[in-house]
Amino acid sequence: MTRRIALVWIAVASCSFGEVATWRIDPAHSLAHFSVRHLMVSNVRGSFGGISGMVEMDPKDLAKARVEAEVNVANVDTREPKRDADLRSPNFFDVEKYPKMTFRSKRVETAGGKVKLIGDLTMHGVTKEVSFDVDGPSPEMKTPMGVRVGASATAKVNRKDFGLNWNKLLEGGGAVVGDEVAITLDLELVRQPAKS
Repeated sequence: MTRRIALVWIAVASCSFGEVATWRIDPAHSLAHFSVRHLMVSNVRGSFGGISGMVEMDPKDLAKARVEAEVNVANVDTREPKRDADLRSPNFFDVEKYPKMTFRSKRVETAGGKVKLIGDLTMHGVTKEVSFDVDGPSPEMKTPMGVRVGASATAKVNRKDFGLNWNKLLEGGGAVVGDEVAITLDLELVRQPAKS
């Protein structure tokens, strides 16, 4: 009898090993940050709240992961109301026409313990392939709010590739706003119940 119970336990464990699960991005505990050069002397940092989306993955085999995420661009926050209004205007994001930024993964590359998430980033009505360096996911944590993991992803993009072209030249050379934008996504994911 004991041997039979042990065999059943091994069979169940084998079925769950390598299982691809669906995880929901928790908007209350996730944030998209960005940093861009200002006047060629400092970095202006900002963030977007309201990230939503789903991740399908087996933490033991990240190469099969799939990610879909959406950001409400109107939530841009640089802690300067006038600058935020300008970023929402047609000078930059034009949120009346393009209220959302989206990312859909195409593939995951793993090598030497490093993970790259490659996919299509759509911003300001333009879609370009972007590669994110991923840190994580963290070990699964059982909490009163469900099983959770965390991960961070970073990338650099040229804003002009997405039609965000506004700028002013400085008298001494250079521009008011840099072209390269560093993006960091800090995500907390909640495991969803398995579909029966």
